[in-house]
Amino acid sequence: MSTVYYCFCVNLLTLPELIYFVSKFELMNEQYQQILEGIREAAYKQELFSYSINEVSSKLHISPDEMKQYFASDQDLVEKVLAFERESFQDIFDTYNFEDVNAIDILLTVSREVSKRFKDVSPSLTFNLKSTYPKLYQFHIDTRINFIFEKIKINIMKGIGQGIYRDDLSVELLARLYISRLIDLHNPDFFPTEQFSFDIIFDTMFDHFIRGIVNEEGMKYYKKCRKHLKFENN
Repeated sequence: MSTVYYCFCVNLLTLPELIYFVSKFELMNEQYQQILEGIREAAYKQELFSYSINEVSSKLHISPDEMKQYFASDQDLVEKVLAFERESFQDIFDTYNFEDVNAIDILLTVSREVSKRFKDVSPSLTFNLKSTYPKLYQFHIDTRINFIFEKIKINIMKGIGQGIYRDDLSVELLARLYISRLIDLHNPDFFPTEQFSFDIIFDTMFDHFIRGIVNEEGMKYYKKCRKHLKFENN
């Protein structure tokens, strides 16, 4: 339901009608969120293949008619699920106020959240959609990469300015390197899931990245923080 339509309806209703309408709107919004989270859970478990309304309704035990209250078509469902995935990922960066925070602490906090909320950032869903919806897939990947790229660039420049990252770093190159490593983490050809857990892979990648960008002062601080750092995958 669009915000414009919502506001239009609110202006036409009596108080009892308004209370009923708002309650129904909030309930539908909660159900909508639950459906999207259910789809992500099923995707993480590799239980979805076509991502059609019929398939999702069967897996989540929701009637197709109810699903169509939220999704106009199979493509609309895919678009909304991908948008939800991007929002879940971006929320990791937006949850905290990093205004006056040490750049190493920022990376540690964000990386810990990425590890804890692996299902929110896992591309298991997008891999399956690459051949079915190539344009949606490419838009999703490009948008997500650009978001990460800008955040990492800001962090590197902040660390240099704080005197804890090396001052001879190529910000552009390192930001792209971080993205390429993050993408590689989910490549089963490189890291078969039966041999490597996400915890170990991510921890190793992150540790190598940090050690490559900090200066002597930054290394001392990182080693101190490292003793208390533990990645965990729920």
